[in-house]
Amino acid sequence: MVTSADVRHELARLADPGRAASVSRFLQMVPGGYGEGDRAIGVTVPDQRRVAGRYWRDLSLVETTELLTSGVHEERLTALFILVRKFAKGDEEERGRVYGTVLANTGSINNWDLVDSSAPYIVGPWLVDKDRSVLDRLAGSDLVWDRRIAVMATFAFIKAGDFQCTFRLADRLLHDPHDLLHKAVGWMLREVGNRDRAAEEEFLAPRYRTMPRTMLRYAIEKFEPRRRQEYLFGVV
Repeated sequence: MVTSADVRHELARLADPGRAASVSRFLQMVPGGYGEGDRAIGVTVPDQRRVAGRYWRDLSLVETTELLTSGVHEERLTALFILVRKFAKGDEEERGRVYGTVLANTGSINNWDLVDSSAPYIVGPWLVDKDRSVLDRLAGSDLVWDRRIAVMATFAFIKAGDFQCTFRLADRLLHDPHDLLHKAVGWMLREVGNRDRAAEEEFLAPRYRTMPRTMLRYAIEKFEPRRRQEYLFGVV
């Protein structure tokens, strides 16, 4: 029987202390950083994906959950890669179990790479044709990562041509104090614009002068240079 210990052993074999120090700085696992208290062992993301590819079929959901609650960052991220595989390949019942596992363990999805590797591929797709009120609950959380999960989950709706949930959550989080939410909201608005520029600009028109500058820059990143300048100088 394959266990979480097997995955841990494989990741430990691939660990690089030098890379761990770099990862710790990049994901702010330092005193005062948003990732403070976490621990990296220095396994590259491609290596983690390869490990997930080898183990996702045989690792039970219980063992995957144990990996997801690890104190090692790469072990949690690998667990999420496994859950994404299980969700994508599973039937409706399996997908529901994976979604439930993610929602029950959002406290372990506590950095932007963990959120961005799971919310758009599990939470959003599960909710495409279901009640989405859970996203409002997450958006009202004191945890920045819950709020980012809510925003990033809407990527699945955007891909389906449904922008209203993104706009509603963007409005709610328009003046969130955290820079990582400014980036996430701006990114999702940009994705709307990639599919329907007029819809994005209609949302931006009454808001762009007061939204955080980082959010605006992310939202208009793909605009033509002259149009970007118009937004940045407030002359739209």
